[in-house]
Amino acid sequence: MTGHDLAMALRGAYLAMHRRTDAALAEHGITADQFVLIAALAHGEATTQRELARRAASDPNTVRAMILLLEGQKLVVRAPHPTDARARTVALTAKGRRVYEQLWTASESVREQLLATVGEQNAPLLLSLLESVSRGLSSSTDKTEPVTIPVSSPA
Repeated sequence: MTGHDLAMALRGAYLAMHRRTDAALAEHGITADQFVLIAALAHGEATTQRELARRAASDPNTVRAMILLLEGQKLVVRAPHPTDARARTVALTAKGRRVYEQLWTASESVREQLLATVGEQNAPLLLSLLESVSRGLSSSTDKTEPVTIPVSSPA
């Protein structure tokens, strides 16, 4: 077993989960990446685009483009930051919260299959290992922390 084998296995698992999530959300016109942003906003106050990019472990330019699409669908709203004239905040709209509930339900089968595949008894260990990989591969100059978006059922 090599580091390359591990990297390719992680990539394959991520892509399989991403494709399944995209398929589950397709009827709602939302991608897996957009769902990550919506979920990150669903359990908190308005946040800056930069903080949202950090939480989503995504490129700020990519996040900005997705925010513009979600804003066009009236799922999020952007506003000037109250204390930083250079920043903008992002928040879910009421419609965005309703859609989040639908997306959560639509993607439940993916989460159930993921847990069934890993096994409930193995899930805590896998989560711990993945968090270790995230921490271990973060460079010392990278100011972002490993991402753990506390996401739970909207109910």
